[in-house]
Amino acid sequence: MTQFLDGPQGRRIAYNRIEGRGPGVVFLGGFRSDMQGTKALWLDDWARTQGRAFLRFDYSGHGESPGAFEEGCVGDWLADAMAAIRGLTEGRQVLVGSSMGGWIGLLLARTMPERLAGLVTVAAAPDFTERGYWAGFSDAERAALLERGRVEQPSDYGDPYVITRRLIEDGRGHLVLDQPLPLPFPARFLQGTADADVPMSWALDLLGHAAGEDMRLALVKGADHRFSTPDCLALIGAAVEDVLARAT
Repeated sequence: MTQFLDGPQGRRIAYNRIEGRGPGVVFLGGFRSDMQGTKALWLDDWARTQGRAFLRFDYSGHGESPGAFEEGCVGDWLADAMAAIRGLTEGRQVLVGSSMGGWIGLLLARTMPERLAGLVTVAAAPDFTERGYWAGFSDAERAALLERGRVEQPSDYGDPYVITRRLIEDGRGHLVLDQPLPLPFPARFLQGTADADVPMSWALDLLGHAAGEDMRLALVKGADHRFSTPDCLALIGAAVEDVLARAT
C-alpha cells in the first residue's frame, strides 16, 4: 500500500516499504520512471521471499508523488532520496540505482557513505544532463534552451521529454565524474551492450574513475536499457545478493 512522506521543501514522496532484516535494499528509479516499474516490482518480490527490508519510492514529479516533472532537477531528486533513506530506513542500506538512479546512488555515496552497505547500478547514467543532453544538443537547441528555458526531446518511452535549463544548470552542480569518487563498499555495475540510451563506454568510464577495493562491471551482450528480461532481472538479484554477502 502506497504511503507518503513529507520530504524536503514541502515535497511529498510516495513510497512502498517492506519490513525485514538488514541491511535493507533501496531502489532508485530512473529519469521519468517510477516505483511500479519491472525492476522495482521484481525486487519487491525478491525482498519478500528473502525477508529483507526493502524500500521503493517515487521522486517528486514522478509516479504517485505530487509535483510537475518539468519543475524538478537532479538536486531535488537527490534530496528526495536522502529524505527517504533517512526517514524510512534504519542502519546501512544497499542501493540499487537504475539509469539516473545510478547517478543518484553515486551522489548518495558521496554525501552519506556511512549509511551505505553497498551499491548496484543498472545502466548507470552519471552526469547524463551534461554528457548526454547538453553535449548532444545542436547550436539551435542550446540557444532555444537558454532563451526559452526548455526544449523537447523525443523519447522511446512515450511523450517527448521536456528538458529545462534548470535541469541542465543544476546537473552541473552535481557531476561525479569530474572529481574523486570513492566507493568504500562493494559496488557492482551492470550494463547492456545494446543500450541505446546509455553508451557502454560510460560504464567503462565509471569503473575507471571510481575508487574502491571491491568493484566489478558486468557487460551483458544484447541487453538494452530496460535490462528487464528474466535473465537480466536474475543478474540484478545475484548482484544484490553478492553485495549483501560481502557487506554483512
